[in-house]
Amino acid sequence: MAKTHHSLFDTLRYRLKSVQKAFIRFTHAGISTINAILSASWALTVIASAVCIVCLTIHTGYEHSPADIQNIRRALRWIQGIFIVNVLLNIVFRNARNASRKVSWFLWVTDALVLITFLPWVYPHPANPWIPWAEQLLYSNKFLYAILTLYATLTLCHAIIQIIGKRTNPSLLLSGSFLTFIIIGSFLLMLPKCTYGGIDYIDALFVSTSAVCITGLTPIDISVTFTPLGLCVLAFLIQIGALGVMTFTSFFALFFSGNTSIYSQLMLRDIIYSKSMGTLVPTLLYILWFTLAVELVGAVAIFLSIHGTLSLSLADEITFSLFHSLSAFCNAGFSNFPGGMSNPLLLDGNISIYWIMSALIIAGSIGFPILVNFKEAIANKISLTIRRLKQPAIVSVSPHHLFNMNTKIVLTTFAWLFIAGTVVFLFLEYDNSLRGMSAIEKITQAVFNSATPRSAGFSSVNPAGFLNVTLVFVLFLMWIGGASQSTGGGIKVNTFAAIWLNLRAIVTGAPKVTAYHRTIATGSIRRANAVVAISIMSYVVVSLLLLWFEPRLPAKSLLFEANSALFTVGSSLGVTGSLSAKSEILLCVAMFLGRVGIISLLTGVARHRHAAGCSFPSDNIIIN
Repeated sequence: MAKTHHSLFDTLRYRLKSVQKAFIRFTHAGISTINAILSASWALTVIASAVCIVCLTIHTGYEHSPADIQNIRRALRWIQGIFIVNVLLNIVFRNARNASRKVSWFLWVTDALVLITFLPWVYPHPANPWIPWAEQLLYSNKFLYAILTLYATLTLCHAIIQIIGKRTNPSLLLSGSFLTFIIIGSFLLMLPKCTYGGIDYIDALFVSTSAVCITGLTPIDISVTFTPLGLCVLAFLIQIGALGVMTFTSFFALFFSGNTSIYSQLMLRDIIYSKSMGTLVPTLLYILWFTLAVELVGAVAIFLSIHGTLSLSLADEITFSLFHSLSAFCNAGFSNFPGGMSNPLLLDGNISIYWIMSALIIAGSIGFPILVNFKEAIANKISLTIRRLKQPAIVSVSPHHLFNMNTKIVLTTFAWLFIAGTVVFLFLEYDNSLRGMSAIEKITQAVFNSATPRSAGFSSVNPAGFLNVTLVFVLFLMWIGGASQSTGGGIKVNTFAAIWLNLRAIVTGAPKVTAYHRTIATGSIRRANAVVAISIMSYVVVSLLLLWFEPRLPAKSLLFEANSALFTVGSSLGVTGSLSAKSEILLCVAMFLGRVGIISLLTGVARHRHAAGCSFPSDNIIIN
C-alpha cells in the first residue's frame, strides 16, 4: 500500500515538473507574443484606470437616480475585471518578462487586494459568515471602490513615469503636469456636491489655478461657497501644488512599483535635489513624511489654540485646524473661516494662532533642499556621536561643512528679510493699522505680516488700510518670496542673495562672487540676473494689461493684484471679486507662470543652441 502511494506521488511530481518545463519552453518560445499581450493589457489597464477615476468622481460629486448608480457600478465591474486580468497576466508572466526586475512588496500587496475583490464574484454572500467584520468589508462597495482607486492611481502614476522615460522635456513636462491638474481641479470644484449653490467655470478655474499655484487669490468667499467635499478637493489641489505633481507620481512609481528608467531617476533626482540616485527614495520619503508630520503637528497646535473660542462644533474646529495648517505650510493663503485671519474672533482672541501660523509659513518657505540638508547634518552628528562613544581615541575630528553654501545663504538672507520686515512693519504701522492693540499684539501682528507677504497671502490686518510706504515695502517682500524649491513664490531668496552678492563684488572690485569661502558659479549669477529681468518685465506687462482691462478700479489696487498673482502671494486690496472674466484669465496665466517659472518654461520651448565650433573675439558695451 505504501509503495502504491509512493508511486502515485512520484507520478504526480513528475507530471508537475513536466508541466513546469513545458510552461518555461512556451514562455521562452513565445516571448514576443507574451510581451504583446502584456503591452495590450497594460494599455487597456491605463485607459480603464482613467475611466475608473472619472466614474468614481461622477459617483461622488453628483446626485444620481438608481438607474444611474446601477450603470456606474456596472462600468466599475468591467474595470474591476480588466484590473484582475492584468494582475493575473503579470503574476503568471512576470518572471518570464522581467526576471531581473525588482518588484516592490507594495505591488504584491496591491495585486493581492485586487484579487481579493474577485471573491464576491465566485463566492455568494454567506448567510452565516464566520467573521462578520470581514464579510462586511469584502462585500461592501466602499472597500471595492477604495481598492479600485488605489490600483488606478498607481497605474496612472506609473504611466506618467514611463512618459518621463521617453526623454520628455522636463520643463514642459512640469508645466504640463500643473496645467493638467488645474483643468481637472476646475471641473472637480464645479461638482454639485462640492458647492452649496453652484459656481461659474471662470471662478472655478481661477480658484483651481490659485490652489495648484499655491497663491490664495479668490474671487469668491471660500467659507460659504464650498461644502466639506469641496474643501477636501481644494486641500488636495493645494497639497499637489505645494509638493509638485512629479514628487507624488515619482514617489508612487519608485516606492510602490520599483521600476523606472535611469533617465527618469536622473530627472527626478534634479527635481527633488537628491545628491544621488541611491538616496532618491529616502529623500522622497523624507519630504513627504516631513510635510505630513509638520502639517499634523501644526493642526494639533492650531486646534489647541482655538478650541472653544470660535463658537464652532468639534468637527468644524478639527476642519479649521487641518485646513489652516495645510494652507499655512503650503503658503497657499486660503481660509475656510469667514473673514479669514482678520476675523474679530481670531484677531481679538488668543494671539497664539498667529505665532503658530507664522512658524508653519516659514517652515514651508525655506525650501525642501534646506530640510534635506538639515536631515543630513543631524544624521552626521548622530553618527559621529555614536562612533566617538564606540572609539573615542580614533574619531576626534568633526566633519566640516555640515551645511552647504546654499543652506547658509538662504537661512542668512531669510533671517535678515524676516527681521527687517517685522521691524519696518511695526515702525510704519504702529499708529496706523495697529492702533488700539497692546504691545504684544502689535509685535505679533508685525511678525505675522512680515511672514505672510513672502508668499502665504493671509491677511490679519486689512492691507487696504496700510500706508503707501508700507504697501511699497510689502510689494518688495512679495517680489522676493520664499526660497527655491519651496512652497513660496517670488523670484526666491536664493536669487535675491545672488544678485546682492554680485552687486557687492562689483562695488568692491572683487574678481569673483564669493560667499562662505566658496565661489558662486557664473551660471548661477547669470540665471539670477535673468530671473530678475524677466520678473520685472513680466510684472510690467501684467500690470499694463490689468490696468487696461479694469479702467474703473483703483490703479494702486490693480498693481498690488498683479504683483500678488505673478509672484503667487495671494494678498489683495479687495478688488479680486470685482474683476472681469478677461482679467481673471490674465491673473490665471500670471499665477501659472509664477508657479512653474518663466525661465523654466522659456528654456523648455526655446531651441537650444549648440556650442559653436569657433570662439568669437570678446568686446565691451558701455554700461554706466
